[in-house]
Parts: sequence; structure tokens; C-alpha cells
Amino acid sequence: MKKYTILLFVSLFTIVGAAQQLVIHPVPNGLLYSRHNDDYTVQVRQKGGEWQDLFEYKVQVDLDNVQDASMVQFDFAGSVEVKVRKNNGTLSDVRIRPTSSGISPTRTEGNTFYFTLDKPQKLSIETNGDTRHNLHLFANPVETNVPKADDPDVIYFGPGIHKPKDVPGDAFVIPSNKTVYLAGGAVLQGKLLCNQVENVKICGRGIIDQPVRGVEITHSKNISIDGITVFNPKHYTVYLGESNQISITNLKSFSSKGWADGIDMMSCSEVRIADVFLRTSDDCIAVYGHRWNFYGSARNVIVSNSVLWADVAHPTNIGLHGDTSHEGDTIENISFHNIDILEHDEDDRNYQGCMAISCGDYNLVRNVRYEDIRIDNFEEGQLFNLRVVENPKYTTGPGRGIENVIFRNISYTGSGANPSLIQGFSKDKMIRNVAFKNLRINNEVILDPVTAGIRVGEFVTGLSFEK
Repeated sequence: MKKYTILLFVSLFTIVGAAQQLVIHPVPNGLLYSRHNDDYTVQVRQKGGEWQDLFEYKVQVDLDNVQDASMVQFDFAGSVEVKVRKNNGTLSDVRIRPTSSGISPTRTEGNTFYFTLDKPQKLSIETNGDTRHNLHLFANPVETNVPKADDPDVIYFGPGIHKPKDVPGDAFVIPSNKTVYLAGGAVLQGKLLCNQVENVKICGRGIIDQPVRGVEITHSKNISIDGITVFNPKHYTVYLGESNQISITNLKSFSSKGWADGIDMMSCSEVRIADVFLRTSDDCIAVYGHRWNFYGSARNVIVSNSVLWADVAHPTNIGLHGDTSHEGDTIENISFHNIDILEHDEDDRNYQGCMAISCGDYNLVRNVRYEDIRIDNFEEGQLFNLRVVENPKYTTGPGRGIENVIFRNISYTGSGANPSLIQGFSKDKMIRNVAFKNLRINNEVILDPVTAGIRVGEFVTGLSFEK
């Protein structure tokens, strides 16, 4: 217990020279036993420094067969060396993903291996091919401009466990014009609720632990989320409804329950999502029109520089829900750029597709771009699923069509993916102008749908492939 007692009381802040920093945050006493996973022992140090212990959090993953994985995190600048010991069984191999990070062990000694980081990373460390009991490592940048606890415009959560006092007891209700700061070592056991507010910043290195939802933003504008981690929400990590001017950066999340999507947005516009790691048991990211009490079209959404892991359903999903009470919503100008997809596992063909556009409910989906997307071998599903549909379970009418979709620099390394599908609905509800540019499967450039494993159905026009 020695190392955890140290972490309980202080944040370890080490400086070696002006550019070298290492910050390890405290762990609340109430989590030391209940949330520790002993699968791995992880330490970190700066060059020439002493090894510092990290707390290995237990995080639950995979709805189909819930398992306990591990997570560690810290902040640093400069470079650090990481030391990992596998405590169960004999170490035979190590894989560090995403492979685009270019990180691999520098040396191995029995069940212990080492690697070096020279910039912030979000990594899955998998020993002996095990992706259900893997180690997630989040190396954050060092915080700057940390809010002060006595600032009247700051809602400050210091180290320790915090429970909501607001009725009905599952939410911290956030007013306009506030900065909500979750200090390292702060654990909130309730969602952050932003309803009909503006100019709110949520930031820090704290954790939201097993809430109904992680952050709920409805009928609001100019809201940002940066740096926090969400453990196992009962439903969404970030729930966005009829809101605009939203920024989400450096968010990390795990879920293992039904309907536990990552970031879902209904009738939202001007949304920027960057540098997130989402391991979810439903869609990682979904963009819709009208749903429930949220109305209006969805425009100008950019997702970039992120890692997506869908233990169930889609890594990315667009278009299913809309408004059939009038001519329909428009979902347009949506971009996914520089994304690593580590898993996709869905046995229902209606909900497959690493990149899925299921256009229903009178929606028109247009001007969508997927660029620099790297997809690892996945358990079950499809690479692409573009359909204009009428889904009897979730829609009350078909979509109006899908137009102008570009897939550029998409690479898939693996085998066994189900055939992809591009399918319109009727002569007046078609899919038009879908372009594949430099599509690579196992490093082979693909120039036709048959080789790509794409089944092209009726009511599709303007499909093209090029180098």
C-alpha cells in the first residue's frame, strides 16, 4: 500500500530542466481497493530519474462479455520511459496500438518491458494478443493556465470523491459563464449537466466515475470539454442535443453497458472533436438530426486525430434519426480526419460499418469526408455501409438521399470483414457521387468495388475509384 498512500496526498511534480516535466496525480482513498487492477504494474520516469509508480485503474469493457481491463495516466513534457510488468502468466509478445504511433518496446526482461514516449499519446498495450484485459495508457500534455480554486467564476473539484447534491441527485448542474475544473485526483460520481447555458468550459485531469451520462449538453452554446476521463457511464459519455459551438478535446472514455455510446449529437452544429480515445459498447461517435426533444439540422462537424474502439456497433455513424413532421433535416459538412479504428464488433448487419451512413427519417446527408483513416483487423462487421433506409425499429420514414461522399487514404489491415454495402432506396432517394481515392486493403490499392468487397445495390450513381 505504500505507493498508493503517497499518491493519495500529493501530486508528484518533477522538473528536470525547463522542458522536462512529469506529473502524477493522486488517487482518492475510496478507490484504492475497489478500482485497482493488478494485471499490470506500471512505472514511469524521466531520463536519469527515479521510477514513479502509477495507479492501475480497473475499467470495464465490452458489452457482450464484460471484462476488466486496465488504465493508467499521467502528464508530461519532454520525454519519459515507461516500464510495464505483466503480473499474470508468461509474457510472450507485446503489441502497442495504434501502430501509427510507431511505438514498440525498446527492451524486454522476462515479464517486464520498456518503451519511450517523446510526446503525448493514447495507447492500447496488448500482451499475448489479449484485447479484453489490455492496458490503456494515456500520456497527457502538462496542463497550462490551471484555474484557481477561489475564483468566483470557477467550480473547482479538488482531489477526492464528489457526489451531486442537486436534485435528483445524479447530476452536477452547471450554470452559464463558468469554468468547471476537475483537478487530478478528483472523481465525480454524477454527470455534468449543461442545459440552456452558454460559455462553459469543463477541463482538468479528473474522472467522472460511473454516471448516468458523463456530460450532458442540451440547448446550449459555446461549451468546451478538455482533458477529463469518463469511466463506464450507464449511457452516453457526451450527450449533445440541439447545441452549437461545441469543442471536445483530449477526452478518454470507457463503457460496457447497453446504449453506452461515446459522443452522440442530435441537431447540433459547429462541433469540433479532436484527440479523443473512445472505447465504447455502442457507437463511438454518431451524428443525427432530430431526436427526442431536439430539433433542427446538423452541420459542420469535424472529428480529427482520434482513436476509436467500438466493442459493439459503429466506430462512426451518421444519419439514422431525423424529423418526418416536415420535409426533413439536412446533415452536411461532416469530416473525419486522421483516425485510428482499433475495433468494430457487431453481429447485426443493420448496424455494421466502421464508416456508416444510415440515412433515414427524411434526412438528406451530404458533403461527408473520411480522410486518413487507418483500420485494424476487427472481430465482425463491415468497412463501409452507406444506405438510404427506412428502419422499422428506429425511423418513421426513409431518408431523402446521400450525396457527395469522399473516402481518401483509407487503409485496412486485416481479413474477414463482411462485404460492405452501398444501397439507395428509390429513384428519388438515391446515393450520388461517392468517391474512393487511394483505398488500400492490406497495402494493395483498390480500384473497383468487387476487389474492395463492396456490394453496390440499386439507386447508386457516380461511384468512382482512383489512385
